[in-house]
Amino acid sequence: MNPSQTVSLESGPALASPPALRASLHDIFLAEESKLLRYAFGLVGRREIAEEIVQEAFLQLHAHWDDVREPVPWLYRSIRNRSANHHRDTRREVISETPEQPESGREAPDATLRRLEAEGHLRLIVSELEPPDQELLRLKYVEDLKYREIAERTGLSPGNIGYRLHHLLKLLAGKLHQLGIDGVN
Repeated sequence: MNPSQTVSLESGPALASPPALRASLHDIFLAEESKLLRYAFGLVGRREIAEEIVQEAFLQLHAHWDDVREPVPWLYRSIRNRSANHHRDTRREVISETPEQPESGREAPDATLRRLEAEGHLRLIVSELEPPDQELLRLKYVEDLKYREIAERTGLSPGNIGYRLHHLLKLLAGKLHQLGIDGVN
C-alpha cells in the first residue's frame, strides 16, 4: 500500500496517512472501539449519539496524532468532554435541586459532570447484570411499577422481588463506591 492510499476504520471516514500511523491508530481503534462505545453509551444513554461521539473522538485523535502522547486516556477524556457538551447543547437533562446550584437555579457545571459520570457508570454496571435482574430494575425504577405489578409480569412473589431488588441495589451501591462515587444527586 502506498502513502496516498486510504484505509477505512469500519464505518468511519477514510484516513490517508503514512503506513506507521495507520497501523498504530488502526490497532487502537480495533482494541478500544467497543470499550469506548460502552463508555460513551453510559454517558449519553443513546447508541447513535455514542457512536457519533466515538467517531468524532477518533477523527480528532487522527488530526492531533503527533501531539498526543497517551492516545487511550486522551480518547476517554475526549469522549467524556464531548458527552458533557452533548448534554449541555441538547438541554435534555433534568436539573436537580442541590446546594451546588448557582443563583440562576441551574446546576453547576462540575456537579453536572459528576452526576453524568455517575449515571454513565451506573448504566455500565447495570448492563453487566443478568437480564432478569436488569428487567427487575427496569420495571421498578423506569416503569415505576409496584411489587404486585412486577409480580404479575414476572411470576415472582412480591417478597422475592423486594429481596432481589434490595440485594441488587446493595450490589450497585458497592460497585459505585469502589469507583469512588457516593451520594451523587
